[in-house]
Amino acid sequence: MNMNVTNPYCFTLALFSVALVMSLALRYLRKPKGAQLPPGPTGWPIIGNLFQMVMNRPTHLWIHRVMKNMQTEIACFRFAGVHVITVTSSEIAREVLREKDEALADRADSYSSNLISHGYKDIIFSSYGESWKLMKKVMVTKLMSSSTLSKTLGDRTLEADNIVTYVYNLIPLESMTKSVNVRDVALTYSHAVMMRMMFGQRHFEEPTEDGGLGRKEREHMDAIYQAIDCFYSSNISNYISCLRGWNIDGEEAKLREAVDTINRCNDPIIQERMHLWRNKGGKETEEDWLDTLIMLKDDQGMPLFTLDEIRAQCKNINVAAIDNTMNNVEWTVAEMLNHHEIIEKATNELDMVVGKERLVQESDIPQLNYIKACSRESFRLRPANAFMPPHGAIEDTTLAGYFVPKGSQILVSRLGLGRNPKIWDEPEAFKPERHLYDRAGDSMGVTLMEPDMRFVVFSTGRRACAGTKIGASMTIMLLARLLQGFEWTLPPGTSQIELVPAESNLFMAKPLVASVKPRLALHLYPKMQI
Repeated sequence: MNMNVTNPYCFTLALFSVALVMSLALRYLRKPKGAQLPPGPTGWPIIGNLFQMVMNRPTHLWIHRVMKNMQTEIACFRFAGVHVITVTSSEIAREVLREKDEALADRADSYSSNLISHGYKDIIFSSYGESWKLMKKVMVTKLMSSSTLSKTLGDRTLEADNIVTYVYNLIPLESMTKSVNVRDVALTYSHAVMMRMMFGQRHFEEPTEDGGLGRKEREHMDAIYQAIDCFYSSNISNYISCLRGWNIDGEEAKLREAVDTINRCNDPIIQERMHLWRNKGGKETEEDWLDTLIMLKDDQGMPLFTLDEIRAQCKNINVAAIDNTMNNVEWTVAEMLNHHEIIEKATNELDMVVGKERLVQESDIPQLNYIKACSRESFRLRPANAFMPPHGAIEDTTLAGYFVPKGSQILVSRLGLGRNPKIWDEPEAFKPERHLYDRAGDSMGVTLMEPDMRFVVFSTGRRACAGTKIGASMTIMLLARLLQGFEWTLPPGTSQIELVPAESNLFMAKPLVASVKPRLALHLYPKMQI
């Protein structure tokens, strides 16, 4: 989200407040004799590059512009007392996430991360430590284990069927073609899968007649995206903690409203389920992730998680389950519409691997190498956000030979890695074929994993996303179902899709609209199952 700096009083007040914490800032500025920080732009006394950050929006474009002008793949920006180290090199990114993984496994403290996580009671935003390790273990071994994902396969297949039916029902029978909002379709699927797996239900209230998102689901989804935008925005209070709660940038009020909305949607289900399990004996079996979180016990047989910890974990799943799939599928379809030969190759692969007598299933994904290559290329070229969530330095360390002080924030650039000309030939071009062959020119199996950090999908190391398998399956299943079930073409009167990203995030600036008509026998389009 863009910050509002039109009020000079607010900004003057912020700068004045910085002076009050000069001693704190100076503590961060000390470094060992002879130690050299990464190169960076010249800043002001005390506030460093804070004024430049405020005056150059969006911040991620300014940071990348500065690094390009300085011809560096690692840079240091000082925002008041905080060093922010930015990285656009795959070699340095691997150092961050492998060699120095433990030293840089912390998270940055901010108003947004604190509010979203109910005071750091979650896995995404909380500091590195024993509590975090326990939550990560639960996510990996319980919620995201192979056995759990196998048990919930039916829920995901159900929603893959539903999204095909939803699109089919949008098409008038008399014309058999329709202009469809691809973003709305992707969001409908992503939200429904997340709800099924987390809460065991598709809707908060009454289902809609057409199978799309209802009023409360849209409010929930909009609030999730608002919270994500606030987290990724560069607020002054991120770097001057005494200003938190003053709403200087206007972002904190938006975030509070978003978190309140998410809580209004989630909390009644969580509280009712906790009462059911802990006061009324529960259900016959644990059916979804919420059941599992509630029923986990510690060594003394007591509930492992408190109400607020469960609320925080549910909000983590909300935040993590939606943006990547929606963003990737929308950009991939947009690129395909501009390159007819790519969409033709993708549908030909589906016809060869799956055929036209049944719908594609998750079990087909290992063989859909070209479709996975298209998705990988979109992740490389069109990430949802410019940077990964910041890593925090637990101790003094080094990166690429430069000194990194304790308390520094390290931002690995998704854009910088994915479009680095030292890594990629024609980095601005959409070329799925680049992912089909290894460096020796031999064909290889394609996955969405990228452990070498040549671009970012799900990250790696201690802070890697626990839901890589489910995230990859959701993305490829949605893309494959849309391509198999329908013929996608440019809207009438359009010669090309305008590929322009938004500023606050990197989603398409305008939701993608495309013409669609069925390409399978009518009996293959299932009935909606609410």
